[in-house]
Amino acid sequence: MASAAEQMAANLSWGTLGKAKELRQRIFFTIGLLIVYRLGTYIPVPGIDGQALREFMDQAAAGLGGVLNMFTGGAISRMGIFALGIMPYISASIIVQLMTAMVPQLEQLKKEGEQGRKKINQYTRYGTVVLATFQAYGLAVSLEAGDLVTDPGWYFRAACVITLVGGTMFLMWLGEQITQRGIGNGISLIIFVGIIAEIPAALAQFFESGRSGALSTPVILGVVLMLLGTLVFVVFMERSLRKIHIQYPRRQVGMKMYDGGSSHLPIKVNPAGVIPAIFASSLLLLPTTVSTFSGGQSGAVMSTILAYFGPGQPLYLVFFAGMIIFFTYFYTFNVSFKTEDVADNLKNQNGFIPGIRPGKKTEEYLDYVVMRLLVLGSGYLALVCLLPEIVRTNLAITAYFGGTSILIIVSVGMDTVQQIQSHLLAHQYEGLIQKSQLRGKSRGGKSGKRGTSRR
Repeated sequence: MASAAEQMAANLSWGTLGKAKELRQRIFFTIGLLIVYRLGTYIPVPGIDGQALREFMDQAAAGLGGVLNMFTGGAISRMGIFALGIMPYISASIIVQLMTAMVPQLEQLKKEGEQGRKKINQYTRYGTVVLATFQAYGLAVSLEAGDLVTDPGWYFRAACVITLVGGTMFLMWLGEQITQRGIGNGISLIIFVGIIAEIPAALAQFFESGRSGALSTPVILGVVLMLLGTLVFVVFMERSLRKIHIQYPRRQVGMKMYDGGSSHLPIKVNPAGVIPAIFASSLLLLPTTVSTFSGGQSGAVMSTILAYFGPGQPLYLVFFAGMIIFFTYFYTFNVSFKTEDVADNLKNQNGFIPGIRPGKKTEEYLDYVVMRLLVLGSGYLALVCLLPEIVRTNLAITAYFGGTSILIIVSVGMDTVQQIQSHLLAHQYEGLIQKSQLRGKSRGGKSGKRGTSRR
């Protein structure tokens, strides 16, 4: 039997969007900031040789350069002011969250509520500045080593570092503004829009390869069917969940006894969403961003890293799968589904799982259920990210057809639509409450008039 909220959500129509003024403002605000982001990807860093850069990116598009280009929304292929993208912020978030789980002082900050969260966010911003500075300087030196600069020297390096670090911090601010005043997760939406904007060009390049004879017709049809199958599989898995029955005891209010209610605690097969894939990709890109641009002058260490951790290489695939599985467990238990907090909330609301005692036993049971679910969830994420990656690497096609990009598009798109529906549902509830208050006032006014006439 569906609840009243589920029935109301099922009856929602997009026609109610015209009446939800606050939601429209949030959507327009989000679209406006995303347009600003896209415009910034076309503003070049001063001192770059555009022709040499285009030739280099054409050669690197099928390798790691294509993956870098995907996560920066094409900005790195044009060396725009957002060439570093949002990846330094994501890398800093990974480091801070790992330290929070290991350092007692940071763990205590995390438990202090809003003030502790603000302090941790401040540390993340500082870490973003440090990482972005190192990456920007290394990128500037590598661009000079690759003969992609018109006027190499310290002036170019300083200008490049200031521009790229400023662009990353501005992107971080855009993401925070979208999260607070717009719709959806700002950081994920920035990556999502960057991928979506570049897909038409990637499709045109893919079909052009078929027309020129580089790829045969069966191969093209096979890739298209693989992409559609992956898309359907991701949607199915992202909507899959385990429902745990929750029972509420009978309660007495005054002289009346109310029967205990029941509900379900939904646990997604993949509670972490797209975050593990983004985290794993950012760690793979962190040590190799600089060496990609320096070509054969990157040194013995970086050349070895590129040789063993290049796309499609066995160590790359093993490391990628291992990081996805690790971050799925880590992010679920530390951020997206904290079993201790869920058990405490159920206990405070007098809810319990039938056959399980509230408190510690409920937490242990939830840990057991989530651990088993994550075996399937982490395996699904690794499978979706790796299989298209293997096919893509062997056929030398664009990185936009990889499993990570499909996962980001589906997950972020579904999450954004769900948030829009939640705002529409809240707006509908507000309308019902206002109508009930108006009816109450009108009835109160009529009864008041009757009372005066009796006197």
